[in-house]
Amino acid sequence: MTDNPTPLGLTNADGGPGQGLINTLRRFRERASAQEKCEFCGAGLPPAHRHLLEVAKRRIVCTCTPCALRFQDVVGGRFKLIPSDIRHLSEFNLSDAEWENLALPINLAFFFYSTPQQKMSAMYPSPAGATESLLPLTAWTSLVERNSELTTMVPDVEALLINRVGTKREYYIVPIDLCFELIGLIRVYWRGLSGGDKVWEEVEVFFSKLRASARA
Repeated sequence: MTDNPTPLGLTNADGGPGQGLINTLRRFRERASAQEKCEFCGAGLPPAHRHLLEVAKRRIVCTCTPCALRFQDVVGGRFKLIPSDIRHLSEFNLSDAEWENLALPINLAFFFYSTPQQKMSAMYPSPAGATESLLPLTAWTSLVERNSELTTMVPDVEALLINRVGTKREYYIVPIDLCFELIGLIRVYWRGLSGGDKVWEEVEVFFSKLRASARA
């Protein structure tokens, strides 16, 4: 795979997808300081609440449950309801050699189908935010042929999340907002060239919670 370092969520004066992502990361950081409100009806939200994705801008929208469920069966609209289900792929088939061939600079990445771009997207967290790599169609096709669970992913709002940090070999289908949360976490805690001990401790806490919430 040829790496195409295109940082998302840095500066984007036109308010496009990059600006939507940086707003999403800011929202995750501000959660602890103020109660969020539903962006449709204004109702106060508990810490655990539903999210929508504004597809064109790749922006996360916080909603109460009644407002979120209005979008449950909507097809082709401006917003998509982000699922809450987390699936652990314990029998996922990906060899070390195949992973190395993807040439990602970090052993964390997520993959999802982008409807606006009409293609699979591969992204990895970095100190600057989410960085996109080119994913050849043949690479994804090969993964799907050996891992049929990937055919169940909902475009835009579900992703294959891969954790191969150290000795870890973990694979999940997750809601896309959890990927954005991981990006924000790494962006906040990364120090120096290697990230520092703190960021990897926080990453391990993130995946510990993911394991506890996931179903087989």
